Amino acid sequence: MTHSTPAPAETEALGTSPTASSPARRRPSRVHRQRLRAAWLFLIPMLLVLAAVAGWPLLRTIWFSFTDASFASISEYNWVGLENYLVYDDGMWFGVLADPAWWQSVWNTLFFTVVSVGLETVLGLIIALTLNAQFRGRGLIRAATLIPWAVPTIVSAKMWGWMLHDQFGIINDMLLTLGIIAEPLNWTANADLSMWAVIMVDVWKTTPFMALLTLAALQMLPSDCYEAAKVDGIHPVRVFFKVTLPLILPALMVAIIFRVLDALRVFDVIYVLTSNSEDTMSMSVYARQQLVQFQDVGYGSAASTVLFLIIALLTITYLYLGRKQIGGES
Repeated sequence: MTHSTPAPAETEALGTSPTASSPARRRPSRVHRQRLRAAWLFLIPMLLVLAAVAGWPLLRTIWFSFTDASFASISEYNWVGLENYLVYDDGMWFGVLADPAWWQSVWNTLFFTVVSVGLETVLGLIIALTLNAQFRGRGLIRAATLIPWAVPTIVSAKMWGWMLHDQFGIINDMLLTLGIIAEPLNWTANADLSMWAVIMVDVWKTTPFMALLTLAALQMLPSDCYEAAKVDGIHPVRVFFKVTLPLILPALMVAIIFRVLDALRVFDVIYVLTSNSEDTMSMSVYARQQLVQFQDVGYGSAASTVLFLIIALLTITYLYLGRKQIGGES
């Protein structure tokens, strides 16, 4: 008994054509096109405002980084190419990338980022686990925990600057009363203490942010896993590392990347506490010093552009790895 192959017309009538059934070649439905059009209508005003507020200043900064512009003659400048970034002249290297002060600011920024974000993550996780437990007055303590995060950074930095003052600061007074130190410490001017003072202030300010995001992730965890672990008699520490931590890790990574990007461009807390000290100078403080104090718009714009490229590269890398993890190897 033989089977005849259906004709192309019969195949199309039966709806078995590969072209007709292929999802890749299927045209989007009318509803999908309407939703896409509505999404763009909502996004266009935001994109226009973003282009005007952020895009134009960014492009202007990149442009100035290739010139010798200064505040004395902002409208009169010459094209110098990559001289503000790196140039070899008369047997020596010049430019931002050859400046030891720039690389010191890069090291300061990286050290500040790693230590502060690491401490904030650990402390935020501990606070979130504590606030996630059932006890009386939990709502009041949750509200009180957010107070440091609600205080503006400039205000908190100035407040801590008074508290850390070597003559009338309350921190030195407490340490002297307890007998921990023998004489007042100059927290913000001592090269060995200034960076740790800045990190301490930033940790106090931003730990509630990490705790809030971690607590939100803990609130979404299913209770079935914990009930089963309790029935099986599994130790709580093992439950945390085997169940809780893997489940909240995506939310924790989002909080960490936000804090890393914010710490890499830190300016206000460092400038208020230690001004232009090279011991704590961040990349943003370095760029501000070149732009405002030295009035070298071209050189300062080059430093700002390098900082922007570093943050943009980290952001793109994170988005790429996140999309790859969600979509799989494909």
